[in-house]
Amino acid sequence: MSKYETHVRSRLSEIEAWAKAGVSDKQIAKNLGIAYSTFRQYVKKYSELDSVLTKGKQEVDEKVENALLKRALGYTYDEVKETYEGNQLTKRQVVTKHVPADVGAMIFWLKNRRPQDWKSDYHKVKHDEKVLELREKEMEAKAW
Repeated sequence: MSKYETHVRSRLSEIEAWAKAGVSDKQIAKNLGIAYSTFRQYVKKYSELDSVLTKGKQEVDEKVENALLKRALGYTYDEVKETYEGNQLTKRQVVTKHVPADVGAMIFWLKNRRPQDWKSDYHKVKHDEKVLELREKEMEAKAW
């Protein structure tokens, strides 16, 4: 009997839960008591294992994607402020707060969703910096 039968098949729901929790494949293999290389072979060989991993990862990826989009666009939320005197609640106030859009999250989103428009080309940036530097020197020389 293979280790797949003894170490993996009976724990598919546990594997899915680990994937949902963001546990890496290497750590899942370790949790199962098998080598990572063996785990990767099992993922390729057994569609049921591949399916639970994909399903678990997809669910958490969608949550992260939604959170990133929310952060990129900004959002409002209600915060409850409570004031106590001793153990007695004396005042309860709901304050609406706004979290502004995050430029870093926007750039990350756009670089991944529209790479043709937003990809940073390191060499082009360096080239443009050099051209700008040369033009500035040329302007300074003409000013003399």
